[in-house]
Amino acid sequence: MDISVVVPLYNEAESLPELEKWIERVMKANGFTYEILFINDGSTDNSWDVIRSLATANPAVKGVCFRRNYGKSPALNTGFARAKGDVVITMDADLQDSPDEIPELYRMITAEGYDLVSGWKQKRYDPLSKTIPTKLFNATARKVSGIKNLHDFNCGLKAYRNKVVKRIEVYGDMHRYIPYLAKNAGFTRIGEKVVHHQARKYGKSKFGLDRFVNGYLDLATLWFTNRFGVKPMHFFGLLGSLMFMLGFLATVAVGAMKLYNMHAGRSYSLVTESPYFYLALVTMVLGTQLFLTGFLGELIVRNSPRRNDYEIEEEILHNSADSCQ
Repeated sequence: MDISVVVPLYNEAESLPELEKWIERVMKANGFTYEILFINDGSTDNSWDVIRSLATANPAVKGVCFRRNYGKSPALNTGFARAKGDVVITMDADLQDSPDEIPELYRMITAEGYDLVSGWKQKRYDPLSKTIPTKLFNATARKVSGIKNLHDFNCGLKAYRNKVVKRIEVYGDMHRYIPYLAKNAGFTRIGEKVVHHQARKYGKSKFGLDRFVNGYLDLATLWFTNRFGVKPMHFFGLLGSLMFMLGFLATVAVGAMKLYNMHAGRSYSLVTESPYFYLALVTMVLGTQLFLTGFLGELIVRNSPRRNDYEIEEEILHNSADSCQ
């Protein structure tokens, strides 16, 4: 099969028939073999009834219905697990993503060798309250992820080589960072294509401004787990050691100051009367706790069944054993 189109949706019953016909028209015009996977994320309208009728009329249409609303990331992850096409295309169900972009996205994956191609809605039909935070969000994501050539991490229209979606796990709200997840999994051939953005035709947006706050927190989580996920001691141990040494040196300084004043015959106070002594003790305690956190993290990683779960691209094996001289 050439293409799997994964469409996560929530209360998009009005747009589904038009979207399905549009995708079908593009696929037939280009001679693609395909499937459309509608992932109904607990819609409260009649979206599932519409999907059922579309599947009856078109065998290429498949559907999954969640019992309740889980979010876009679980919907995408479910679609990825079921996708059979050589190239997997994701798009939103609100008709803001154009299926006419599919042939070029498919070509970029199959002919140009990209692992992932992300759409860039260079000209958007969104209010400034959405576009300005989006620009700041994408600038931060480029800096943290190191993927400098992407302008729109959160664009729903993306194309993937099949093995990419089979080797990444999209959870929580991590759908915003699928290119970063792919890069962390070793798929570094990531490209971008300017795509047409259409104004919403039916319904209303399902996302609020809280996604930008959550987005930054998720980005920090991804950065930390990618850099220190298998070596937590490198972060907590180093930070804890530095804090402990700083507190220890401060304690020594407070004690040395008292001894100096005693030797010089000056007035002095008890060490325990100095606020700096308690600040130094707190710093030492925090440093010890951070060090122990890193140590416990190392024990957890050491006993994890996936501690040596590395992705192998290719392997060459020889049947004959090498001779030992």
